[in-house]
Amino acid sequence: MEIKARFDHYNINVFDLQKSIEFYDKALGLKEVRRKEALDGSYVLVFLGDGVTGFSLELTWLRDWDRPYNMGDNEQHLCLRVEGDYDEVRAFHKEMGCVCYENHKMGLYFIIDPDGYWIEVLPLKK
Repeated sequence: MEIKARFDHYNINVFDLQKSIEFYDKALGLKEVRRKEALDGSYVLVFLGDGVTGFSLELTWLRDWDRPYNMGDNEQHLCLRVEGDYDEVRAFHKEMGCVCYENHKMGLYFIIDPDGYWIEVLPLKK
């Protein structure tokens, strides 16, 4: 059997949903495309999209989670490609104070979201 899978979404848990929504909008232009809320208020799922692809980032907020998430040793990251002048985008992210790692030799950098997740940022054309 040959499986043909397609990416749909990637999920991360967030401590402060509104702060995360605002970060992803400001830093990467991702907008809310849909939302699902538990009838009992125990969770909220917010899906953010780029307006171009069908892929979305799912932010999960859990009402009963009472502390920031610990990223531990789980080294994983999301990667997004940005349009426009890459150096201007990097400068904007530096102004935001969210650039956490740069590799000039490889021509890339990472930003960190309010919960400690790293996001690799690459130019659209590379």
